[in-house]
Amino acid sequence: MYYFDHSATTPLLPEVTKLMNTLNENIYGNPSSIYSAGRKSRSIIEEARNQIAQSISSKPEQIIFTSGGTEANNQVLWSITNESKKHIIANKIEHPAVTKVLQYLKTFGINYELVEVKKDGIVCVDTIIAAIKPNTSLISLMLANNELGTIQPLKEVVEYAHKNNIMVHTDAVQCLGKMNVDVTSLGTDFLSLSAHKFYGPKGIGALYVKNPKKIYSLIIGGSQEKELRAGTENISAIAGMGLAAELSTTSLNRKIQSLQTLETQFKDGLNNFFNNAVFNGNQLKKLPGIVNVSFPNFQSDKMMIQLDRKNIAVSNGSACGSGSIKPSKVLSAIGLNENINLSTLRISFGKSNNKEQVEYLLNSLKSILIN
Repeated sequence: MYYFDHSATTPLLPEVTKLMNTLNENIYGNPSSIYSAGRKSRSIIEEARNQIAQSISSKPEQIIFTSGGTEANNQVLWSITNESKKHIIANKIEHPAVTKVLQYLKTFGINYELVEVKKDGIVCVDTIIAAIKPNTSLISLMLANNELGTIQPLKEVVEYAHKNNIMVHTDAVQCLGKMNVDVTSLGTDFLSLSAHKFYGPKGIGALYVKNPKKIYSLIIGGSQEKELRAGTENISAIAGMGLAAELSTTSLNRKIQSLQTLETQFKDGLNNFFNNAVFNGNQLKKLPGIVNVSFPNFQSDKMMIQLDRKNIAVSNGSACGSGSIKPSKVLSAIGLNENINLSTLRISFGKSNNKEQVEYLLNSLKSILIN
């Protein structure tokens, strides 16, 4: 398969697969047990916690393991029900793991506002500031958008929010391995990660928490994760995430350059034979390797079927919204009309891609677009 949908999910790194298989075959002690097998399991978990902490420049004790980015986002948002101030600010291009949760939390006394974004897919800091109320407790702002790749002004938002005693959460699921993620520099209070976005296993994620006193357990039961996430830990998945985080952030500049090279090859090649292509979102302030492109007068679902017949995998938006062909809420939020919206593909490059594969993708698109 020619796989160009790395923003949806990524294949396991061979090193991660090997580690997880070894652990599944040999390590089975309950990490909460005090005998040697349990202590061995515990040490594996703590090593992974250290690896993830190093990858985002945090302290190990600030990392909580979850089932993924969705759970991490939920845990932060649900925790606000315990705060005296119950107003949350997000924006219209946040992932459904934020926006749908906010809708549900209204029944629990949480009020929220989804602010507009600019046509380039970036939130204006002043727009967020204007939405702040006396009872605003949290601002949730993704570090980079999953469909456009646009990088948001998180650091500036954090600086203003903290001056006004407001916490900030960021969904950084798309970012590890594509940009430097440094929680010390960003200053954010909470940060969500998901392993399968950076060549780790599915079903495991992490939440960075600056101050554990500001987070509450979403899943109630045992005392795992310092009583902040109950349930016996998935040792091999946690270890796989730790190794994937370490490998994805090693030689980061080289990885970024590789993605930029593939993206440039694709854009230049596409423009050579189809100059009506519209590249959506800010093309300078974005993650490398994510291309959101509209093909006026062509339907994205039909294009995807034609590409699939050529063994090519691309997306027409967020994989989390797959199953029905509907206009992307992200593209609608940046002002695209329905016809252009439904003519859009998201192509996201990754470690498994090379120049020859990009050339095959371009030739395949040319056969569809040029009759």
